[in-house]
Amino acid sequence: MSAPTRQLFGTDGIRGEAGKYPLDAETVLRLGQAAADVFLALRAERGEGHHDWPSVVIGKDTRQSGDMLETAIAAGLNSRGIDVRLAGVIPTPAVAWLTRETGAAFGIVISASHNPFGDNGVKFFGPDGYKLDDALELAIERRLLAEKVDPPAEPLGAAQIGRTGILEDAQERYIEFVCAMSHDDRALFRGKKFALDSANGAAFETSEAILRKLGAEVVPFFQEPNGLNINRDCGCTHPEVIERLVRETGADAGISHDGDADRVLLCDETGSVLDGDELMAIGAIDLLERGELAGDTLVATVMSNAGLEAALQEHGGHLVRSKVGDRYVMEEMRKGGFNFGGEQSGHLIYRDLNTTGDGIVAAVQLLSVMVRTGKPLGELRKTLTKFPQAQRNLPVSSKPPVETLPEVRKTIETAESELKAAGAGRVLVRYSGTEALVRILVEGSDGDQIEGIADRIRDAFAAAIGA
Repeated sequence: MSAPTRQLFGTDGIRGEAGKYPLDAETVLRLGQAAADVFLALRAERGEGHHDWPSVVIGKDTRQSGDMLETAIAAGLNSRGIDVRLAGVIPTPAVAWLTRETGAAFGIVISASHNPFGDNGVKFFGPDGYKLDDALELAIERRLLAEKVDPPAEPLGAAQIGRTGILEDAQERYIEFVCAMSHDDRALFRGKKFALDSANGAAFETSEAILRKLGAEVVPFFQEPNGLNINRDCGCTHPEVIERLVRETGADAGISHDGDADRVLLCDETGSVLDGDELMAIGAIDLLERGELAGDTLVATVMSNAGLEAALQEHGGHLVRSKVGDRYVMEEMRKGGFNFGGEQSGHLIYRDLNTTGDGIVAAVQLLSVMVRTGKPLGELRKTLTKFPQAQRNLPVSSKPPVETLPEVRKTIETAESELKAAGAGRVLVRYSGTEALVRILVEGSDGDQIEGIADRIRDAFAAAIGA
């Protein structure tokens, strides 16, 4: 039996165009009520009362629509008697940490990560700082979409309505938390110059402060958010920008975030960006050599290059693959007791340090490898030899199962036979969980062959369901 399908929640919360369903003010207010009802029901199942329930932490990125959505969801929570503490503009991983650190009932982030400013989103963290599992998200969604919602068992009096206040010093607490991971070594990066692209996003203040506290000279860019410029021609979805900035500044390395700073890309001293696979290879092999990689195992998604597995095996390590999405990487890590994992996109999870992908935590840990070994990133990246890959992203009008598209299925089967005849390779096709896209990945030993195959599969999809 297949799992129930979620209509609103994707791979990373609910996303869409701000101001339109489901991210209009009325729906988001009801989302706050639905989340409160589900969590209060769980509390009741454990025999715990409503009174003295912990508050909820809310953080957001710099999008203009964030204020409206923050106010709406806070009102929904307040209407169920729940107090809210606003962390303000702050990275997503900071909310995960603050939720756990403050003993909050759960945490909420208002952000659409790397998406354009016109989009926004809502995602939740449980009291343990981890993203909610599919079942809990489905329960919230069903409550939200129900035609008739029963009122609370105990109607609230005026004195029981929740209140909203500020979570004092949220940024400062997170900055000190990240610095403490490096034993508060204020000389860690002394003599190093880093170019920093904050994507006009949630980390526009925190990442620079952290790097400076650890002794680095920082040349900051794209840290003047105006509500409309998040991710605009900057950030880790535009790697060419940090490459140019490193070359222009003569930096030892470049650091580039996405809008909510749960991702990071690093750029080496020559002005060449390292992708998530290269960063995972550096981080995993460093942990292996220091005896700190749990189970000698890295967790990556099905999208990661096969060369990553080969690099780990060469150093006595192993690779476990998950579905796409950092929450699924984390699920595999928790299931296997592993402590390091990530995605090609730059979601890197040091689970011993935080409970979700954390861009600045990953940057500090990886740049520490550079300092500890005395090798620049351009040298460290050579630990990974990639297999050729071809990727295509195609806008689609719908997302039917691939098995219901005969010509697409036939094209993929032919491609797989060709790759098998060539000795090695794979085809991976999946729909984006956050956008109206089909993502196509072809991997093999012959670059020209896989480019042609990727084009044929894209064309088959375009003919069947292209936007």
